Amino acid sequence: MFSSFGGINVPHPFKYGVTFDPGAIIGLGIVYMITAIEAYGDITANSLISGQKIEGSDFQKRSSGGILADGFNSMIAGCLNSFPNSIFAQNNGMIQLTGVASRYVGFFIAGFLVILGLFPAVGKVFSLIPDPVLGGATLLMFGTVAAAGVRIIASQEMNRKAILVMAVSFSFGLAVEFEPDILNFLPDNIKSLFTSGITTGGLVAIISNFMIRIKDEDKNTKGSKKAQA
Repeated sequence: MFSSFGGINVPHPFKYGVTFDPGAIIGLGIVYMITAIEAYGDITANSLISGQKIEGSDFQKRSSGGILADGFNSMIAGCLNSFPNSIFAQNNGMIQLTGVASRYVGFFIAGFLVILGLFPAVGKVFSLIPDPVLGGATLLMFGTVAAAGVRIIASQEMNRKAILVMAVSFSFGLAVEFEPDILNFLPDNIKSLFTSGITTGGLVAIISNFMIRIKDEDKNTKGSKKAQA
């Protein structure tokens, strides 16, 4: 069974060539922008559950470095004929489950993954794990990720605009996840962008944040400026 998965597989850069498709570039650009926003949220949650600050220059340095590393790794993955990378929120769940938040552990794990990636048989072994086993292992992990997200939202000051933006983005993100058929009328290039609830919710959140205006807040802002003057 493992005869076709033996030996070592060394990646060959640009094995399938290089092409520049404007449609694909724009589409992936939008996806990468949403991924960067998602990475910022994951880094915030990671800092929060690791006992680190989520404000100030140290946090900004940590988050900017994480987003830069995320994009750089995706570029390297594309050169080596692999899929783009993304910061996984599951890592935050692992920190809460194990209580280990040391970055040195991450360095060793990354090294092991690079080495194991050279052996196709390892991937075959992991593919034989039954889905119920994987589901049971990740059930609590994703629960802790959701709890960390709720904790971050609760720690922020919520006004009417923020609540409306969250409601609209959650509605669109969940809609494409539970009812993917609503995208059937869209062209294939655009449809591929909105098949993910994260991408759809992120784009809707950005657009609605610019479009939604609350008159009461504008009046309060003007009133506070007059009072300060």
